Amino acid sequence: MKKIKVNFILNDTEITDEVPVNITLLEYLREYLNLTGTKEGCSKGECGACTVIIDGNTINSCLMLMPEVNGKKIQTIEGLSKDDLTTLQKSLIEEGAFQCGFCASGMIMSLTNLLSKIKNPDLIEIRESISGNLCRCTGYKKIIDSVKNYINILSENKMK
Repeated sequence: MKKIKVNFILNDTEITDEVPVNITLLEYLREYLNLTGTKEGCSKGECGACTVIIDGNTINSCLMLMPEVNGKKIQTIEGLSKDDLTTLQKSLIEEGAFQCGFCASGMIMSLTNLLSKIKNPDLIEIRESISGNLCRCTGYKKIIDSVKNYINILSENKMK
C-alpha cells in the first residue's frame, strides 16, 4: 500500500502523519484518530453526515482523499468546544431539533460555518447552508427554528 506524508491542522492541533494515499478524510478521522462525531452516512457525498469545515468551507469528508488535506485547516464537531456544548448546540437541543441525531454533527458543522460568516442569516441563507445535509426525522423546521433562537439569544446578550 502506497503511503504519503501529510501535515495539517485539525481542531487547532498540528498533525503530521503517514497515511495510505487511498483513504478518505472520513476514514482517517474515524479509524485512525477515533473521532467518531463525524458520521458515515452514504459515502457518496449526498447526505452531509460527514460534513467538516476545511479552510472556511463545508466539505463532505467522505469525498476528500487524505493527500488533499495537506496544508489545510480542518475543524470537526469535536473541535467546536473543548469544555461544553456551543450556544448553537444548546439551542438545537432546547428546540428538540433532532430525533435520531444521525444528521446532527453534519448539520451543526454547516450551520456553524454559516454563522461564522453571517451573524444574522435570513431564512434563505439558513436553508441554503443546510441544503447538503439530509435529515429524515424532523423535516428541518425545528432545525431552522433553533438557528433563529440562537440568533435571538446572541442579540439579547449583546443588548445586556
